[in-house]
Amino acid sequence: MSHLQTGAERCKLPRVFWQSIEQLGLDPALIQHQAQLPHDIHLNEAAVISTRQLFAVWNAIEALSADPAFAIKMVRDTPSAKHKMAFLAALYGADLRDAIARYSRFKRLCSPDQICIEERQRNVSFTIQWPSGTGPAPFASVDAGFALLLELGRRGTGKHLVPVQLSLRRPTPTPETHSIYFGCPIRYGTDRDELTVSAADLDLPFLEHNPDVLHMMTPGLTAAMREIEAPAGFCEQVIEVLKRALAAGRPSLQNLAQELLQSERTLQRRLASEGTTFSALLNEARRQVGFHLLADTTLELKEVAYLLGYEDVNSYYRAFRQWEKVSPSQWRLSNT
Repeated sequence: MSHLQTGAERCKLPRVFWQSIEQLGLDPALIQHQAQLPHDIHLNEAAVISTRQLFAVWNAIEALSADPAFAIKMVRDTPSAKHKMAFLAALYGADLRDAIARYSRFKRLCSPDQICIEERQRNVSFTIQWPSGTGPAPFASVDAGFALLLELGRRGTGKHLVPVQLSLRRPTPTPETHSIYFGCPIRYGTDRDELTVSAADLDLPFLEHNPDVLHMMTPGLTAAMREIEAPAGFCEQVIEVLKRALAAGRPSLQNLAQELLQSERTLQRRLASEGTTFSALLNEARRQVGFHLLADTTLELKEVAYLLGYEDVNSYYRAFRQWEKVSPSQWRLSNT
């Protein structure tokens, strides 16, 4: 079954992403094979993948490169003109604070993660939040995310900005590329990934600040953002209703029709016109909620199966294997 992608899950990997991989000597086709993606996806600028598929790409990059610093090199070695549009727009911001705000907003055109900012007196900390149910972000993805923020500051201000501290979930120290690139104390094996910079750095002016260029670029980016922020389609709305209903018991077509203020017959016709069925959408709701439940390692698998409305754990195992090609226990070992 092909997984339905909600607006919050849609990811794009622009051609420049694959070019930066090629320039470091890694074959995109090998990455796609390892991540179980179509072999020609790097040639299709319009291709959309899920967050879980994106994570599979990052895991494949780190595994096949055998270089824990590969993602940092991808970011560091890509010229500004070849970075994605959100990065380019941010470089024309007034200062680093303005640039990060622009970058954080417009990067959602390619990726659903959000940059969370916490100001604490003299310091500002950044963390990266992904949609729930996707498991922990791959280490390479974290490196790229923080490197992009730092690179934005360094290229925009023309100064070699050095963070205050970097905390990483990576369990062991990496080659010296990390310490050389970031130039700050790095804590490994922490509970979460966090980049801390001086609050004063956020007010540093950008050398290429250009209101006229921003005036030309922003409307197009904003229009594109409106498209992805538009209300979810009917199937996505149904899935969200079913996800909520799972918490109260096993959803039924009758319950769903009542929730949507439609008759069962009308609802079935609408689902048919969308090319789907109640059963298919219920399976998708279970799949999405299941990832969230599996991430809670205090829950036994039989409890997860029960909370998802399965009669027994074997039924859940069979369904999960159809979706992910691995068992729930194998998924949990790899993603928690």
